[in-house]
Amino acid sequence: MTSSALSAVATRPVIYQLLVRTFGNTNETRRINGTLAENGCGKFNDINDAALGSLKDMGFTHLWLTGVLEQASGTAYPGRPADAPDILKGIAGSPYAIKDYFDVCPDYAIDPLKRLEEFKALLDRCDTHGLKVVIDFVPNHVARSYQSDVKPELSFGAGDRHDVFFDRDNHFYYLGPEDPGEGPPLKLPTAGMPGCSGLFEMETICGRVTGNNVISWAPSIHDWYETVKLNYGHDFTRGRATGDLPGAGADVSEVPKTWRTMDEILAYWQGMGVGGFRCDMAHMIPMEFWRWAVKRARARHEDVFFSAEAYDSDPAKLTDKDVLDELLDSGFDAVYDHPAYRLLEAVYDGGKWANDLDPLTFTGKKFHQSVRYAENHDEVRIANPKVWGGLGMKTGKPVSAVLFGMGRGAVMLYSGQEIGEPAVGSEGFSGDNARTTIFDYWSMPEFVKWVNGGKYDGGRLGDEQKSLRGWYGKLLGAIGSPAFTQGEFYGLNHANHGNPKFGRIGDETASGHWLYAFIRHDPGSGESALVVANFHGSETLRGVKVDIPRNAWEFMNRTEKPSWRFTDTLDSGWAGESDAEGLALPDLPPCGAMILKIG
Repeated sequence: MTSSALSAVATRPVIYQLLVRTFGNTNETRRINGTLAENGCGKFNDINDAALGSLKDMGFTHLWLTGVLEQASGTAYPGRPADAPDILKGIAGSPYAIKDYFDVCPDYAIDPLKRLEEFKALLDRCDTHGLKVVIDFVPNHVARSYQSDVKPELSFGAGDRHDVFFDRDNHFYYLGPEDPGEGPPLKLPTAGMPGCSGLFEMETICGRVTGNNVISWAPSIHDWYETVKLNYGHDFTRGRATGDLPGAGADVSEVPKTWRTMDEILAYWQGMGVGGFRCDMAHMIPMEFWRWAVKRARARHEDVFFSAEAYDSDPAKLTDKDVLDELLDSGFDAVYDHPAYRLLEAVYDGGKWANDLDPLTFTGKKFHQSVRYAENHDEVRIANPKVWGGLGMKTGKPVSAVLFGMGRGAVMLYSGQEIGEPAVGSEGFSGDNARTTIFDYWSMPEFVKWVNGGKYDGGRLGDEQKSLRGWYGKLLGAIGSPAFTQGEFYGLNHANHGNPKFGRIGDETASGHWLYAFIRHDPGSGESALVVANFHGSETLRGVKVDIPRNAWEFMNRTEKPSWRFTDTLDSGWAGESDAEGLALPDLPPCGAMILKIG
């Protein structure tokens, strides 16, 4: 089947997330807190045809190019001085402290003066390979040094009143002398760090609220002190009621200034060929803005993809309702499924059981519109020995099989996950935190073995890593079938709580600690599949028999319980038939998973 034909039948986004800085960087110096000259940096050109072809062949439909917008950075370029270290996290800087929303990071260009042209060439390459490009949209905050060179007339803060905390048409919230922190100047928590004074020249008199809503002249090291909060015409100190803001059909002239600027930003990147946006901390923005902005973006390109990073548990959310539901109602295609991720993490590190997933399968509309992931840049590497039970790269198999198989929504894999990148040791600003740094110039020790000097053929990978990457490819292929892209979910753990053959270990008197099973069925095609996963890291589950109750037969439009045939579409090659008592499975190895097509 051709690439265009594959794209035509794909009905769910399969997203590959990569940080340009690390993806193509094969420099293996890895000096902690090293400069770009010392440690190197990935480039737009490194994401070449070999890389894109390999990702497309693996089953991806979308490429999330994380951190491409120009950010505050400690690296200087002609006409662009380095930012003060006091307003940086790491020498490279945070991808979420954006300095110019209409430009891309010069670090990623062979010729920094032609960085936008090189980015456009990458967009063209992605389009040739049938990959839709997603970039970050960071609506809540910007770098303290924000100043657009590309469109200076649209720089945030231009024309703001500085004598009030809040004004509907200010871009920022401004500190007053009475606010905490003993008044001006702004005192950053960087005093005493190398090259730092704890002061920022632009805010010696006029201070601004941090990106995480801290109203203080002396934010702490734990705050988003390097960023400033954007104002959408709502004073967040007065609560969550935003009903006085304009509606989805409002004219541009009727909306707050920040709305107009953000609409210009979305239109700019859409016009360049960007096909979607991953919206950072979307729950901190008024829903009225999202309804207005998404509607306008879809009027420009109806198939633009909007995905929201959002957390309903965050007190900073701007709704009293479930914010994930509210974002979907505001026009988003997908929202983060953080609860399911955290639950599975707790199976390994927090004493939870697989059964505890069941309540999360009754979440209404968002169940089938969630982005599910086992890793992303904010979360730990699943192969790191300090987390996820310290079991290594194999843990990703059952976790991903369950998360990717549960619903019809988007799924996401973070570069390095597919070959077991462990993020071991300190890499710079964040220390040894089990994550691949997003703040520093760095390369991924295991991932460079797949890059293999720009060939992207895995030539230096070990056999286990090659096998793992192949397994993820099979998983993405399996969940591309109608049972998963169009079907419904039926959980089987509740029917097997009392089944002693459902994966019990030791003296357990109930089932469903380490074993999870569910059916996906598409009424249109009649296709059905059974997903089974063993989360245990060292125990082989033997003699497992899954009871498939009458309600499940009816769910699959079967009125009798015949002898159904089950065939694994992943890596075991196993096939078998059910009987009147259920389905007897082969031995399930530690961290093993099966996706069984039901014939």
